[in-house]
Amino acid sequence: MKNVTVIEHPIVSHKLGLLRQKGTRPNEFRQLFDELGQILAYEATRDLKTVKHEIETPMMKAKVDKIGEQVVVATVLRAAEGILPAFMQMLPFATFGHIGIYRDKFMNQTVEYYFKLPKDVKGKRLILLDPLLATGDTALAALDRLKQYQVGPITVVTLLCAKVGIEKVHAEHPDVKIFTFSIEKGLDDRGYLLPGLGDAGDRLFGTV
Repeated sequence: MKNVTVIEHPIVSHKLGLLRQKGTRPNEFRQLFDELGQILAYEATRDLKTVKHEIETPMMKAKVDKIGEQVVVATVLRAAEGILPAFMQMLPFATFGHIGIYRDKFMNQTVEYYFKLPKDVKGKRLILLDPLLATGDTALAALDRLKQYQVGPITVVTLLCAKVGIEKVHAEHPDVKIFTFSIEKGLDDRGYLLPGLGDAGDRLFGTV
């Protein structure tokens, strides 16, 4: 699929299998989320612009690469908090925002309850963390809001996603890149990914 990168690696497969297991405890779940988050941060930033910078090693002067563009990372509350520490560690030069949006099944629409971005995001590369892209409604609402701020190119980072979610996002925002570990078989009647891993927020914070 265009603008979709599925990250494949034996270590990813192994950790994802542990993450999916029903019996994985919250502390183990959080650790796996963090480890997989670091891999996502690495893969989703392969095309960051760099500039040459002169340093002095113990042996001689040398030119090295430094990140040459500003990056904003925005998390969709609350499950994305599980991979946020990995991005903060891997991208210490980034600034961070938070978006509180959920899908209300009774009103059949998304509800925004919190939205906070760093100052001066116009034109800056933005990475949106949304660990499970299922129906795509939440991600789509977040993208609509982000583009109101005229941010630069957007990358959605997600552990698992559904084809229907990808299609919904790209129908409105075909320019958005998506990085994921798996395109799942589908959704159940509640909108949960199959085989999925259940409710990521509940499993992260032990609120099942």
